[in-house]
Amino acid sequence: MSRFFERLGVFAVRFKYAIVVVWIAGLIAALAFLPSIGSVVQNNFSNFLPTNSPSIKAAQLADVFQKSTDSTVVVVADNPHAALTTADTTYLNSLSQTLKSVPSVVKSNVAAISANGKAEQIEVVSSTSQFNDLGIKSLVNDLQAKLQSNPAPADLQIHLAGTVATAVAQADQNNSSASATQGFSVLFILVLLFIVFRSVLAPFLTLLPALIVTLLAGPVVARLTSVLHYQVSSVTQLLMIVLVLGAGTDYGLFLVFRTREELNRGRSPQEAVEFALSKVGESITFSALTVIAAVLMLITATFGFYRGLGYPLAIAVFLMLLAGLTLQPALLAIFGKAAFWPRRKSEKRQEAKYGLWGRIAGRLVMRPVVTLLIGVAFFGVLAFFAPLNRPSGFASNAAAPTGTNAYYGNQDLTRYFPKASFNPTELIFRFSSPIWNHIGTLETLDTDISHSSLFTQVDGALNPAGVALPVAQLQRLHALLGPASTLPQVSTGHLVPAGVYQLYRATGNYISSNGDEVLFETTLTAGSPGQNPAINAVPAIRSFTTTLAKQVGATKSGVAGEAPASYDVSSASNHDLVHIVPLVILIIAILLALVLRSVVAPVFLVVSVGLSFFAALGVAVLLFMKIGSHSGLIFILPFMLFLFLLALGEDYNILVMTRIREESHHHTIREAVVAAIGATGPAVTSAGMVLAGTFLVLGLASAGQAEVEEIGISLALGILMDTFLVRTLLVPSAVVLLGRWSWWPSKLSDVEPDPDSPHRHGGQQTSSLSATGESNREPEGQLT
Repeated sequence: MSRFFERLGVFAVRFKYAIVVVWIAGLIAALAFLPSIGSVVQNNFSNFLPTNSPSIKAAQLADVFQKSTDSTVVVVADNPHAALTTADTTYLNSLSQTLKSVPSVVKSNVAAISANGKAEQIEVVSSTSQFNDLGIKSLVNDLQAKLQSNPAPADLQIHLAGTVATAVAQADQNNSSASATQGFSVLFILVLLFIVFRSVLAPFLTLLPALIVTLLAGPVVARLTSVLHYQVSSVTQLLMIVLVLGAGTDYGLFLVFRTREELNRGRSPQEAVEFALSKVGESITFSALTVIAAVLMLITATFGFYRGLGYPLAIAVFLMLLAGLTLQPALLAIFGKAAFWPRRKSEKRQEAKYGLWGRIAGRLVMRPVVTLLIGVAFFGVLAFFAPLNRPSGFASNAAAPTGTNAYYGNQDLTRYFPKASFNPTELIFRFSSPIWNHIGTLETLDTDISHSSLFTQVDGALNPAGVALPVAQLQRLHALLGPASTLPQVSTGHLVPAGVYQLYRATGNYISSNGDEVLFETTLTAGSPGQNPAINAVPAIRSFTTTLAKQVGATKSGVAGEAPASYDVSSASNHDLVHIVPLVILIIAILLALVLRSVVAPVFLVVSVGLSFFAALGVAVLLFMKIGSHSGLIFILPFMLFLFLLALGEDYNILVMTRIREESHHHTIREAVVAAIGATGPAVTSAGMVLAGTFLVLGLASAGQAEVEEIGISLALGILMDTFLVRTLLVPSAVVLLGRWSWWPSKLSDVEPDPDSPHRHGGQQTSSLSATGESNREPEGQLT
């Protein structure tokens, strides 16, 4: 393995200019010819459910009323000062017909007039799939263009509203958040790298490969969606930016720090890059492989959101690995010592002592038991709060961003139509024969549902538009006019009064054209369908519906809507957690065993991740639920914490443990730990602050998206604890306690360092160290 990276270092140095040209040309080609990642992003968690989910089956059952994939946009018109005039209603009737000319619109009609006569709503149905983000964006833009080209009368205000208009407004906000996250992350990383290196070029050379991959990964991931058949959420888009910038900069730091170390020892720039890559190339590779392996386990998930994380993040990290092993060393070879200008005089000598972390490690190795006990107690107290979490956010139904057209439209819906249910839970029943042959069944269904304590409001064919329609009259109207869903908007004859005609025509929303399906729209007693009480009530609602269906002889039944979909999201997520977490632990443990040549070290390294995970989750509960006003944490947060703390935390484990292993060939375990922590401490802490900072930027730049805020800030805090407490304090203490058993069954577990080795007597590589991290030989320099 070492020879491979030696040769790779030679290759990167020899063809350094060609490597840079290839990467830049590839980036330009991708931006020019591949789609943007924003064009494939989806924002509703229910879009990611498997097709056999009960809520999906119920929605398909209701397709005869309106296809489950169809998009509905509500147009709200209001006069805030007075009732609508004749001119207003004439304009709105004309507008309803005009909107039918928008491509893909299959229906547009006036749906309701407010009780005070000041507002009217038009319902526009499009064949464009609500899961097609580009399609619904075009639909909303086309509708807005029609509104602008048909000016409304004075004082009449018109807005788009509903879930589709809100989703488009949110998508625009997500794209803005992604740009802000990327920009602020780059700025933060640069500032931190300037502080770390105190040189002009090193920060840019460290960050540049990660920045190039960030720009390249988006188009590549977007193009491969049609090849690998995965879905991408807005959370995936943001996480990919943060992961590439954060982890990519980490890999750069590993190589840049080791290159500077070798330059300080007197090697030429080319030799320093080659030697550095031969030593840390394996660490970088296995660090990336742990992340890739962890996220690829997500493709086994049943929940499409998790599957949609797997391929994109794996592709992005793989590209970052290629850049870290080729582009990063090529840039360092091109700029050589100039990369670290201006260097302090003390940096032109080799290491005399291993800085702050070497001194800390030197003292900790004298009391490893105390360090472990204090650390476990600290993390245990924080972990105590983790079980208090109450998962939330299954519906992904955030409000439209403030100030948008959809924001004002949704406000008007709430103001003028408070009793209307724009987000109903639907009960659907299918029969083997038309309901007209056994019309009493319809009355039985209506009575039983209305009397159930599960619902506060029930709308169906016997009370369309909120007006009672006796079952006998309904049957006579059907015999006279035929199926309600096939009637024109305006009566062409005089068989029934206009009001009765419109009332009967509205029953087409509740009885299918062939009469074999009936639908009821309900408002839940448990509250808003996007909140946990309503989601928790779904099993009872489904049980009630199934029992009722059997009683009336229905052949099929289902419950559709946001609450059932959210319940299925929760179930799918919990199922995936149970089987994916063990897979991730196993695959990372295997990779650790391979890179460390040990079966003992992976055990305590994985256990350390468990400690930091529960502690980080406990901190999130304290911050957002106890101190903040959140009712619970976004349901994907525990999974994200576990996945990223395990995968990214092991990056630092690999760097630290491989360096301890390297030093163990020439030192006792205590000396090796001091030397390794002293040498890698600056790189690990700098990398941890970079990664934590990028996740913190993600949380703070989320523009009010609670779920992204929770993910970003919680991951930032978890990574900081992992970096400063677990990787640099607890893990080294465990190594000292276990001694050379840490490397069992490799030969290193039985071999004591050669007392006559030049490495222990002032050789080029390292020096003999006291317990405090001080060198026993002539000072040569210092790592900062």
